[in-house]
Amino acid sequence: MKKKVSVEDLRSGMYVSELDRNWRDTPFLFQGFEITSDEEIEQLKQHCKHVFIDTDEGSDVSPKPRRVTATSFTALTTGDDSKERVIHLEKVVENFAPWHRHAPRYQDLTTLDEEIGQAKIVVTKTREAVYDIMEDVRLGRSIDTSGAKKVVADMVDSVIRNPDALMCLNQLKNKDEYTALHSLRVCVLALAFGRHLDLSNEELNLLGLGALLHDVGKMKVPNDIINKPGKLTEEEFTLMKSHVPCGVDILEQTHGIPSVAIDVARFHHERYAGGGYAIGAKGEDIGLFGSVGAIVDCYDAITSDRSYHAGMSAHDALKKMYSWRGRDFQPVLVEQFIQCMGIYPIGSVVELSNGAIAVVISVNRTRRLKPKVAMVLNPDKTPFTPPKVIDLMHQEGVGPGQELEIRKVLPPGAHGVLPTKYIPLGG
Repeated sequence: MKKKVSVEDLRSGMYVSELDRNWRDTPFLFQGFEITSDEEIEQLKQHCKHVFIDTDEGSDVSPKPRRVTATSFTALTTGDDSKERVIHLEKVVENFAPWHRHAPRYQDLTTLDEEIGQAKIVVTKTREAVYDIMEDVRLGRSIDTSGAKKVVADMVDSVIRNPDALMCLNQLKNKDEYTALHSLRVCVLALAFGRHLDLSNEELNLLGLGALLHDVGKMKVPNDIINKPGKLTEEEFTLMKSHVPCGVDILEQTHGIPSVAIDVARFHHERYAGGGYAIGAKGEDIGLFGSVGAIVDCYDAITSDRSYHAGMSAHDALKKMYSWRGRDFQPVLVEQFIQCMGIYPIGSVVELSNGAIAVVISVNRTRRLKPKVAMVLNPDKTPFTPPKVIDLMHQEGVGPGQELEIRKVLPPGAHGVLPTKYIPLGG
């Protein structure tokens, strides 16, 4: 049931379904959300006089219980485990909240077209390294730490120059190679997210190393369980969950891997309000690297085709994860992950305001609703030959009054459009 409410009467737990203005004129991430903080109420007061709440989705009097207390994250930022750095959530909120975004540490140093060739080389080398690591773990051999650090360093360099190149290549998925390519994609996602959070080069290398190795324990789990198309039995799920402590044990016995990097493996299946595995950690105990690992691991898992389910669109995945904030994931970090990915992530199939179909090929890091797209089908759904690239921020060559915007996101495979045919893949 919808109910008109003055912004002065808003409380946490209410579900805002409609504003008194266009959503695009506000900083809110999605059209419809549950209020979980005083900051969101203050934002609504800045932009609206009244809103409509849905009392079937949320409360109209008292807030629903939710864990959104201020916490701190501890992360080791050097190979010397005696040195610690505390990153306070209050500072994260101050630096990254949309109403007070500080000047970012990084600026793009190359264009997407300039970076894609080098990124393709980096992905090829990293893929080979991941397969070598998996084979070494499977046979009980030592992991080549120096080789892993080298490919991670190359990925960090590429992400710092322009993260869109590796993010484009992340669209190349093969469900038959899920375990290996998942580790590569999670590493790319973690590095792009870490860049967005302004982590230093050294921190990015540690985060990337942990992300690349976060699933090594799966090499000790039978393949028929990992790839089982149906629901796991209780015994099978217990075996599946064992990949976390097994992986942590392998990494702790491997020379040259700092404990903060291992945190990605240790905590990537833990959940913010509890209920995850393998140790039942929650809140600040998960830590920054563990929290980032949990977010990017989940995102790649639910957007990928598996033997037992089809991946959802990136846009739908972000909406799901936004609804899980405060329960499964640290709220501020989820919101920042969405800011990092863009409301329309690379590879999204979208319908434009003129009815044309396009593929998002680059995000806009300052105007999330204005990405660069490749128009692939005309409004009558005939092929656009060749595809026409348009930056929705600037729209060169588009006449006055003909400016285009994204009308809606389409499901994967809509109109037979395969995004990987249109994102730039280099020579």
